[in-house]
Amino acid sequence: MPVTRMPRVPPHKMSGPVSSEDPRWLGFLEAQPEATPFHHPAWSRALAQTYRFRPLVFLQTGASGAVVAGMPLLEVPGPMRRSRLMSLPFTDSCPPLATDVGGLRELTGNLLRWRREARAGQLIVHGALAPQPDVRVVTRAVRHVLPLAASGDEVLGRLKGSPLPRAIRKAQREGVEATVSQAHEDLELFYRLHLQTRRRLGVPVQPRRFLERIWTHLIDQGLGFLVLATYQSQPIAAALFLAWNGNVIYKFGASDRRHWELRPNNLVMWTAIDWACRRGYRQLDFGRSELDNEGLRDFKRRWGAMELPLRYSYVAARPPRSTSPVTKRALAALIQTSPPAVCRALGELLYGRVMSFA
Repeated sequence: MPVTRMPRVPPHKMSGPVSSEDPRWLGFLEAQPEATPFHHPAWSRALAQTYRFRPLVFLQTGASGAVVAGMPLLEVPGPMRRSRLMSLPFTDSCPPLATDVGGLRELTGNLLRWRREARAGQLIVHGALAPQPDVRVVTRAVRHVLPLAASGDEVLGRLKGSPLPRAIRKAQREGVEATVSQAHEDLELFYRLHLQTRRRLGVPVQPRRFLERIWTHLIDQGLGFLVLATYQSQPIAAALFLAWNGNVIYKFGASDRRHWELRPNNLVMWTAIDWACRRGYRQLDFGRSELDNEGLRDFKRRWGAMELPLRYSYVAARPPRSTSPVTKRALAALIQTSPPAVCRALGELLYGRVMSFA
């Protein structure tokens, strides 16, 4: 007697692109230890509202209907009316998430198929997709991840022979005070230092409205914090961190160079580490460092952070070109020798429009 064969159920059913506010996405993220604040819908919301990009999430569901893989995307205007898909601009690392290797492979294949059917342009992912003939994975930079402990003192205890504990004690001895804040009124203090720092480095400052969106959608919602260092009641250094799901990300840092000898930046970082340790966070991501910035890489390694490659995935004829060194030098000279308004104006002009600044 012939056996009736049941139709084979695919191991993963594609749900496809959905709203970034789909509750299934946040529910999936909360069960993934690798999910960071950059995966959270609030980060996509801040980017989308600042630069008028369209946010979405590409979901992979299993046979039961539960999400098994996914990634946030922003639809960014591109040339010839073909939108780019990015995960995500202005974001150091945002790899796709999956419960297993098979789920990531299925997600990658279905994502590429959907892109072709939608006739979208470039697909840029700030993370590694599964190997596919159309996917080019390139190491663009490095990041540094610090495993946390029960307290900041325990983290410092690992750093035998490091100058960092001495620098922190010096800042405290000299009267520098560092406090953790989520108060909206401290945004103005941070922005002043941030503008000063970006101008000193010769790079455009992000639009103020971007920081305001970060504050509204993340800081005010308990998804981040500011550490502010003051000396004789004057702000001299600050850093903005995003924090969620056991992961803390160092996003922006700023300082007044006239007070560097007081070591405020070391105290700011240690204060953030201690705050995160005491609240049970697992790790701190120091963010992206360019491959040729050995000084910054060394500073982050001194904290005991592990250096990891930042691999980005491109589905395009070729990866987008970085800004040329000649252009960078000319831009830096213009910013450094011009009033602060030029630094602000260039940020408004370039961020969100020129993809090498994303």
